[in-house]
Amino acid sequence: MTLDLSALETSYADFDFGPVDLTVDREVLAVLGPSGSGKSTMLSLVAGITTPDSGSITLDGRELVGRPPEDRNVGIVFQEGALFPHMTARENVAYAGASDDRVTELAAMLELGDVLDRRPPTLSGGERQRVALARTLAADPDALLLDEPLSSLDAPIRRRLRDELHDLFTSLDVPVLYVTHDQRTATALGDRVAIVRDGTIEQVGSPSTVLDRPANRFVARFTGNENLFEGRVVERTADGARVRVGGTTLRAAVSGDAGSDGDESVATGSTVTVSVHPSRVELGAPDGATRTGSDATRAGTDAARANALTGTVARWLHEGTDYRIEVEVGDGIGFTTTVRPPTFDRLGVDRGVELAVSVPPEAVHLIPRSAER
Repeated sequence: MTLDLSALETSYADFDFGPVDLTVDREVLAVLGPSGSGKSTMLSLVAGITTPDSGSITLDGRELVGRPPEDRNVGIVFQEGALFPHMTARENVAYAGASDDRVTELAAMLELGDVLDRRPPTLSGGERQRVALARTLAADPDALLLDEPLSSLDAPIRRRLRDELHDLFTSLDVPVLYVTHDQRTATALGDRVAIVRDGTIEQVGSPSTVLDRPANRFVARFTGNENLFEGRVVERTADGARVRVGGTTLRAAVSGDAGSDGDESVATGSTVTVSVHPSRVELGAPDGATRTGSDATRAGTDAARANALTGTVARWLHEGTDYRIEVEVGDGIGFTTTVRPPTFDRLGVDRGVELAVSVPPEAVHLIPRSAER
């Protein structure tokens, strides 16, 4: 089962969507972008709520454009669930014509057995969202569309449902488009992530690729990367490049031949954006005896020590489960990372404290100017 969007375009008011080309196999594709970027428009086009000006949408080879929504066998779950308030949860789930056995099966899958005879106004937000999902799954859709179904829930419920939904979506074996503006939800649920801006797709890739190797500054910033610097490539080496950022030189592990198509970032003299995701910045004691990352202690290697720096804590912020720390390493350049409370305590973090900063060369990603728009 494959969902294909080809040269898909539509316009309304002052917004232009597309052209978009996208293929979704039996996987979860998380569609991530700011409000007004075209995420919900994409779902509306696939569901048949909106008609494209041009392009095609096929599901398992069957053209959907021109078919009414009820003839597409595409399930959609909205942010608020859109349940019938006068019906019980059981009646809502059975609305699509599901048998009693199917309702029972879905209730067990989504842990709804205790609320089937209650009406939506008496349910919690998480329960309502699970009933809405059960109702959609009851129709056995060939593709599943979800429009920010967790955004209105409290953080603890959202985290719990993220864990539950990941396994559920994997078991469905159909294309799933999950729209969200929350990076953590996108990377937790998505087999791949598509970053959308102004009606176009900026990048599609695995969560680790999008986080560690963003296509441009917009993707980097929107996925939580605060470590973005202007730099200049001063040397092309056999296994990468050396790039100058202010008064600091960093090694970057890149591939390809200098000057080749799409590889401007490794050509000597190129001006680039240097991107280092906060999760890849390691902190340790100034003597280097203990080197720690955002979640764990890592053993150092010669390659990892290639970008070994010393910095001073400029500021820190307690964010609940983690501490966010900014360390200045010279010439006004500061690396931001996060650490767990035990690491924070062990390093004695406070303003003005000196720390070792290490960035593995493979974590230093170079974005050429040609990638920006």
